[in-house]
Amino acid sequence: MNGNLRELRYRRALSLTDLAQRTGVSRVTINRIENLRQKPMPRTIRKLAEALNVSVEDLTSDQYRLL
Repeated sequence: MNGNLRELRYRRALSLTDLAQRTGVSRVTINRIENLRQKPMPRTIRKLAEALNVSVEDLTSDQYRLL
């Protein structure tokens, strides 16, 4: 993801805790995804996209490189 999740989170002024609360995904997991230490499950991608108000397609595109 190359920092793109973090960038989207920052653009929306969300802390890790804020995003975790909105998605039900742990802060640790979000941090691991942001730092490319964990590949997100499809259900996690959907939750992140919804919380960040972007489409799954946008989140998984080459621009964001989530997958």
